[in-house]
Amino acid sequence: MLDLIILSLHFFICFLISIAIWCGPKDVDSHSSSTGGAEMEPDGLIFIGKEEDIKKSQRITAKIDGREIVVFYHEGKFHALDSRCYRKIFACVISDIDGQACIVCPWHKFKITLETGEGLYEGINPLEPSPTPKWQSKGVKQRIHNVTIDNGNVYVSPPDLSVSFDSDYFAEKYKNGGELAMGK
Repeated sequence: MLDLIILSLHFFICFLISIAIWCGPKDVDSHSSSTGGAEMEPDGLIFIGKEEDIKKSQRITAKIDGREIVVFYHEGKFHALDSRCYRKIFACVISDIDGQACIVCPWHKFKITLETGEGLYEGINPLEPSPTPKWQSKGVKQRIHNVTIDNGNVYVSPPDLSVSFDSDYFAEKYKNGGELAMGK
């Protein structure tokens, strides 16, 4: 009986998260017309949106060549990352972990720094006389994208795909409307 209650709660929480994601800010598509979508600028940067609009919403999603990214505004800085951490990260909470702003995946509890895309975990060294948990790096797991602000506009640089990150697999898997693609 307890298993049934836990399973029901799990489905209810997933349903609430789905509603929150569905009702959230809409996507910007880099291939849309000049009626408000992201557009490639002559210098190769991709227009994402107005600085003030993104500051108000705190985050916005965009598609760049079919790849979903999310631009966060947090504590006075803009950050852009792939929108998937083995799942969707758009609905994640931003937390301070060991002095670094991190997104926390609601499904897996992965902690990823906004600044570098580095995965963090809390571990101990059993060889220490009094082992205490310390935050450590798993290395860069999430692709980050360079953000440029110019005349009140927010731009993102196209991804440099010459280097591979864990998030690339999932970005490609869901690129063009695949399973679990971001709702419209």
